[in-house]
Amino acid sequence: MAAGAIGGLRQALFHDAFAYRPMPRLRIDGPVVRRLPKRVRARATWAPHAMVVLAALIVFLTGASRTSFPPAEVIAALPAVCVVMTLVRPVGAFWMSLASTPVTAVLGGDGWPWGPSTFFAHLVVLVVVAVRTGPRTAAWMWGLTVLLGTFMENAVWRSGTTTVGMALTSAFALLMVSMVQIRREAEREVTVQRTVTAVERDRRTLLEERTTIARELHDVVAHHMSVVAIQAEAAPYRVENPPPELEQAFVTIRENAVAALTELRRVLGVVRAEGYQAPDAPQPTLAQLDGLLANVREAGLETEKTITGAVRELPQGVELSAYRIIQEALSNTLRHAPGASAKVEIGYVLGGLGLRVVNGPPTGPVKPSPGAGHGITGMRERVAMLNGDMTAEATGEGGYEIAAFIPVQADPESQEQDGTRGAGPVGFGKTERAEQADRA
Repeated sequence: MAAGAIGGLRQALFHDAFAYRPMPRLRIDGPVVRRLPKRVRARATWAPHAMVVLAALIVFLTGASRTSFPPAEVIAALPAVCVVMTLVRPVGAFWMSLASTPVTAVLGGDGWPWGPSTFFAHLVVLVVVAVRTGPRTAAWMWGLTVLLGTFMENAVWRSGTTTVGMALTSAFALLMVSMVQIRREAEREVTVQRTVTAVERDRRTLLEERTTIARELHDVVAHHMSVVAIQAEAAPYRVENPPPELEQAFVTIRENAVAALTELRRVLGVVRAEGYQAPDAPQPTLAQLDGLLANVREAGLETEKTITGAVRELPQGVELSAYRIIQEALSNTLRHAPGASAKVEIGYVLGGLGLRVVNGPPTGPVKPSPGAGHGITGMRERVAMLNGDMTAEATGEGGYEIAAFIPVQADPESQEQDGTRGAGPVGFGKTERAEQADRA
């Protein structure tokens, strides 16, 4: 314990004691400066420096008016210089103030060991240095100050000593400074911890959403692989006297399909949670969208559906992701915009599928919902998995809008017939040429 205490003293007051450490200015975006007019904010950042210089001026004028030993100005300037020194060399200013205390006490003759000016000067030095360093340095400075005062009292007996007053006053001031510093440090640590927790929560949510997507897509992929295996097994029986090479080719296709399906189930077993039950019904598609809208209408959400373009069958992964995006957007409307209505727009274009879900402003009280923002994370993951784009933002009327575009490779024959091969997405994925072809 003694070695640790000595090491702390060395680190706090002896290591680079006279190093050049200028006091930083206040931040313009600070809690006080930002409330000031713009024309005075830059100057207000120098407020701590101005207060220290003002304190030094008060020390000098007080000492010069009460010191009788000539030259009075030189003796009064000594503690004032210590105060100003805290702006550039804080720990060195403390040692200078401590060393100058016996000198000013003997030559000034205005109090023992601290007169009014030196008392105020040393107190300002203690407070400023404590603010610029920390509670440990403040404790060591207070202990050395009390030790010096006690030694001077015992060395030369005089009436009216000020050591007790300095000890009590400085202890109160340093205690207040230390409490503020400890509270700020605790707030800083809490802020950092909250940031780390938020990042970890978002990362966990992202992994959970990806796991959910993997589970849902398993049913789609497993269905297709099973169809491939069954068709490969039945294909030789559809041809009369098939050649052996054809039969072997179909056997190889079936074996590869079964092996791929086995590996898919094995990989899915890693991401499945304990106790996960596979759904009995097939994964939903846009064909079941009317049932979803009916359910949300029963829950009190007025919805309106609009479909543009020629409705066609899309890949099941696209259908599933589109259904889930609309489902999550409507669920968010029920949670965060009670009493509002929602519009669902689906656009079938040559380049892909466009989705847009817009809700109006809430008309009822909005209750806090835990996990806000996680649904949007899942929607973004689904769109990104299909190389699409998505935006989620508030509308000017106070509602919220979810817009997504999922690219789907069009049939090459239809593109050649329409003359729209290579058309890029605009809006829901149409170019002007593609829109003209659709209208035609």
